[in-house]
Amino acid sequence: MPAPFLYRAWVAVSMVLVPFATMIETRKLRRAGVSVMRAHEKIGHATEPRQKNGPLIWFHGASVGESLSVLALIDRMGRKLPRAQFLITSGTATSAKLLSSRLPARTVHQFAPFDAPGPLKRFLRHWHPDAAVFVESELWPQMLRRTHARGARMALVNARLSEGSVAKWRKRPAFARYILDVFSLILTQNDKMAQSMVDMHAPADRVARGVNLKSMAGPLPLDEDALFEARAALGHRPVWVASSTHEGEEQTVLAAHKTLLKAHPDLCLILAPRHPERGQEVMNLIAGASLSLTRRTRGDMPGAQVFLADTMGELGLWYALSDIVFLGGSLRPIGGHNPFEVAQSGATVLSGTHVTNFAETFAAMEEAGAARLVADADDLAQQVDALLTNDAQRAKARTAADTFVAGQTDTLDTIADRLIRALELAP
Repeated sequence: MPAPFLYRAWVAVSMVLVPFATMIETRKLRRAGVSVMRAHEKIGHATEPRQKNGPLIWFHGASVGESLSVLALIDRMGRKLPRAQFLITSGTATSAKLLSSRLPARTVHQFAPFDAPGPLKRFLRHWHPDAAVFVESELWPQMLRRTHARGARMALVNARLSEGSVAKWRKRPAFARYILDVFSLILTQNDKMAQSMVDMHAPADRVARGVNLKSMAGPLPLDEDALFEARAALGHRPVWVASSTHEGEEQTVLAAHKTLLKAHPDLCLILAPRHPERGQEVMNLIAGASLSLTRRTRGDMPGAQVFLADTMGELGLWYALSDIVFLGGSLRPIGGHNPFEVAQSGATVLSGTHVTNFAETFAAMEEAGAARLVADADDLAQQVDALLTNDAQRAKARTAADTFVAGQTDTLDTIADRLIRALELAP
């Protein structure tokens, strides 16, 4: 299939942009604590060896969520393919930090190369993947075509594009066909997205509905020593967690907590904002609500009315302390966050009603009794109070969460088997 003009134009433009992109990205990564050597992975210079004793399967997802969403899938494929090696690439320092503590066996992480000839040639010459799996909306033209040209079998999983992006692709049919033709299999998050991919000129016989892989993320990491210390600090106090909250949501959570303290005076709220850099702002909100607090970035453990958990990578620890978790990003039209991570800890999920990013998951969890949606501070306080005061109801919700998690395991196995067949990786 000949390369369309739009692709050839992008190749030319990318060659001009590489020096500027390198300078900008290196500075950004260095400010985030990444070494110069690792920052140069962006221009294709590998910092890990390519193991030769089995096929290499490359997974790419740009963001934190995209990268973390495939860890459970890599783990499952690794069990079925005991000789396979795995490479996962992402674009940000945050994703690299979180992945470093959660990588499955035989898996290494690298920063993704720029979508330009030089970086990609170096990257592919070193890694030479036997198969490549791209996640969600990572459709970099040269990355896809050059990987395909090197003989790798390719798949797109968890495919998700906005309506605006779909409309733009549909206006460029020759370019869309040229890019999407590289995939042996395209698994979408739902039926609507499957139809959109076909409308974008993806080969219809290679498109199928999958599931939202973020709803099957692997267990969050947990420091057992820190868990022991936190439990000792709390003693027998009741605890609830509000995690991944965004600007404008903490006020609602704190109002609910003040209401709850009237009936449960020793209740502790663990408040973990989505963006820890907002720690000072959230601390001011807690103080403004006349609530006492301890703060994780000061080295504290839970010990006041509110514990501000303003660090990265410790959610697994806080979830282990309670079986009641409110999940933020849902009281405002943000789209919600991953309830499966909460369910894996054995907790019931409370959430606002704005959960479009995980609509199918929340619907299934609600039906199973593992999740409940709340409208405002009064509703949130009532739901938390009901779970705190009714042991049988709380135990039933925990059982529902455990049952839901177990049911997703079979689905993940099915997806792993399907990818292994499509990518011709059968042992």
